[in-house]
Amino acid sequence: MNSSMISKIEKAHRYAQEPDRIKIQGLTASFHGGHDDYTVAMNGDHWECTCHTYEAHTIGTCSHIMALQEILKNMLSADARFALEPAEATT
Repeated sequence: MNSSMISKIEKAHRYAQEPDRIKIQGLTASFHGGHDDYTVAMNGDHWECTCHTYEAHTIGTCSHIMALQEILKNMLSADARFALEPAEATT
């Protein structure tokens, strides 16, 4: 392996130890919940989930969204970390 690639690998390892360098602006994830599998999406600072709790209530969040907000907290903007509004339609 050449020294240029070794340097890039070392840099990647340093970056991986500093998740605050990363700000996620959108994602779609499959979430295996207690009763079923759900799709959780974030678009900008807004979240949505396909679970019954999210769809049936007007609180704008669910345990799946809250779990991802906690897992990704260092990589989300403050608005996305605490967002309670539905995501914008992507179609």
